[in-house]
Amino acid sequence: MGERFANNNDHILVCLSSAPSNTKIIQTAAAMARAFHASFSALYVKTPASEYMEAEDKNRLLANIHFAEKCGATIVTACGDDVPFQIAEYARLSGITKIVIGRSVVGKRRFFGRPTLTEKLISLAPNVDIHIIPDSDAAIAKGKKTLFEKPHFAKLLKGLAISTFVLLLSSLLGCLFSRLGFTDANIITVYILGVLLIAIFTESKICWVISSVASVLVFNFLFTEPRFTFRAYGSGYPVTFIIMLAASLIIGGTTEKLKTRERQATQTSYRTKILFDANQLIQKASDEREVFQVTADHLRKLLSRNVIIFNESAEKICDSFTDTKDSPSKDYRQIVRWVINNNRKAGKGTGIYSDSSYVFLPICKNEKNYGAVGIFVGNNPIDSFDESIVVSAIGECAIAVDGIVNAKERERTAVLAKNEQLRANLLRSISHDLRTPLTSISGNASNLISNGNAFDDATKMQIYEDIYSDSLWLINLVENLLAVTRLEEGRMNINLTTELVGDVIAEALKHIHKKSEMQKITVIQQDELLLAKMDARLIVQVLINLLDNAIKYTPSDSQITITAKKDGNMISVSVSDNGNGIADEQKSRVFDMFYTGTNKIADSRRSIGLGLSLCKSIINAHGGEITITDNNPHGAVFTFTLPIGEVEIHE
Repeated sequence: MGERFANNNDHILVCLSSAPSNTKIIQTAAAMARAFHASFSALYVKTPASEYMEAEDKNRLLANIHFAEKCGATIVTACGDDVPFQIAEYARLSGITKIVIGRSVVGKRRFFGRPTLTEKLISLAPNVDIHIIPDSDAAIAKGKKTLFEKPHFAKLLKGLAISTFVLLLSSLLGCLFSRLGFTDANIITVYILGVLLIAIFTESKICWVISSVASVLVFNFLFTEPRFTFRAYGSGYPVTFIIMLAASLIIGGTTEKLKTRERQATQTSYRTKILFDANQLIQKASDEREVFQVTADHLRKLLSRNVIIFNESAEKICDSFTDTKDSPSKDYRQIVRWVINNNRKAGKGTGIYSDSSYVFLPICKNEKNYGAVGIFVGNNPIDSFDESIVVSAIGECAIAVDGIVNAKERERTAVLAKNEQLRANLLRSISHDLRTPLTSISGNASNLISNGNAFDDATKMQIYEDIYSDSLWLINLVENLLAVTRLEEGRMNINLTTELVGDVIAEALKHIHKKSEMQKITVIQQDELLLAKMDARLIVQVLINLLDNAIKYTPSDSQITITAKKDGNMISVSVSDNGNGIADEQKSRVFDMFYTGTNKIADSRRSIGLGLSLCKSIINAHGGEITITDNNPHGAVFTFTLPIGEVEIHE
């Protein structure tokens, strides 16, 4: 036994009941769990008799359940009429090593009586240690259970009326059978059938028990000699009466059990369906608010009570009401903050803010609190079975919200990592690409300063052009870097105005690389008055990048063509060349940031791969798109579209 404790694999189960002494049993089990560092669970078996439990017993049961929760127990509710079997099955499935029960729950074995709860548990769970706690309140703890649980008076009257009608009908049918010469056995069968019908159609055990006795008396009064008396001449009749009564009671009791089990099965099936539907919808939810709303709606369906959900800031997120008159009339944020901060439930029936008409439960996962659920209680406490389902539903909600929050956190982390990688790539690329033109500018300027008089005019002009060309390249690079920075920070403002496409193309041609003089650039416009909605400054930058790209990657004698035309409700602008083109496997990546491909630049200068990516971002921001296709017979065509513009004439 010492080895088992040392392994910390113990799981202690305490049985819950409405007995006043149950708190003592819970305390003992909790102390054992702490001493042996064991898992701790508390089980309540909901039997058919639970439906007729006195209000005082119900309140005491709820208090015991709450006390077990405070002691750190995991609350579990099972349904069934065989309490020992339910306890043993749960112990087997959950790996329970010790069961703690009170003597008042065990009962005493009477002479020729049925086995006690402890004897049944020992036979059903022989490998589990059963600890019986002495109880001085045993007499009180037995409660008020009698043969007849107290039904509602209206249901009792209805049941008695049905019973009277069925007995009358059975007697009339028995009289008919008697006239037709049927035997007493047939008439007895009719009365037993009547008891069966009464057990089916009435909700009170009293009705079918009284009917069982009454059917024997009526049969004796109407059909045994001497008739219309309660005497019987036949010596075998007393045995017949006893068997008839026993058969009626057995059939009535069996029918009552079947009805109860069917009702419990239907209720369990309905609740399972609601939980399954809720789980399916929660899995499809895209954000926390949707998860909370699904949870609130299904808890309302499950409990037929008002439900309110608050976030971690104690602000109301959503609600689902069955009755607006039960909606909260006061601010519950103080209670909700307490629930979230302490990770414990509070409100009606908990002893904390118990003047509230709502009970509040935390929505938490792995010590992370995401809010609280408020459920209307009023004067109708939530029973233990419903509460266990509520806890499961809230647990599913917490898991879903935790998953969404973690996914968003992972997404944010991935974005930060990507941005960090982009910055690293950018700095690495800039450090290489700035060095070449700056070295060229510095070297040429140094030559002019040191040996300027030694150069002829043609050489000086060539040096000036090289310095100017390198400075233009640097200016274009800086413009692209600034634009990328504005895009990343969301500071790029698009000021759309209606502009002439021809003017924008002409402006772009003024800023392109000087080496473009070696290529032939042609502009073809379908209409000289083509108008488009654009931010002219940004579209000029797009054209500069596309033209500079064509110049860098094509031989010096290449043909570059700029074509502008109307295409439906868009303006299409193309920049084509007759160079070597772009391989098909590279076309899907040419607009990716920092992608430079495998083509070599004509002047051997490296590219950092920002231009085309920036073009795509700018065109998308204008509501257009940019594509790449092959030119015929060879080369590449970059085409982008812009919304068509119209000139407003004000009279």
